[in-house]
Amino acid sequence: MTDSSGPVPADVNDRQAIEHILGRPLIETWPAGALTPGSRVTVVRDQDWDGPWQVEFAGTIDAIGAPEPNEHAQSLSGELLYWVAFDAPQYDCDGAGPYRKAQIWGRYLRAEQEPEA
Repeated sequence: MTDSSGPVPADVNDRQAIEHILGRPLIETWPAGALTPGSRVTVVRDQDWDGPWQVEFAGTIDAIGAPEPNEHAQSLSGELLYWVAFDAPQYDCDGAGPYRKAQIWGRYLRAEQEPEA
């Protein structure tokens, strides 16, 4: 029997790579009111332009790092950035990819209802 409560090696490697690129550790404290790790979401396209992804697709909020405030000049007030693991690899609107996870602006996430037991 194996203990599955800890991070899987791919997640550890992903975290190390992301932290190296960012030059800082990922935030671990989950903000109140944010989508929780494991939440099912649909990544949606923007209504005003052809992006940021080629299609809408399903994914899961990833616990690799907690949601962070979006500090981009065009972000919405209080908007968070979420790490999302994709159900299948995806291409962005410029054709780059495939990506298996990415940091997604909150406005491009639609939370899916959990099926009732």
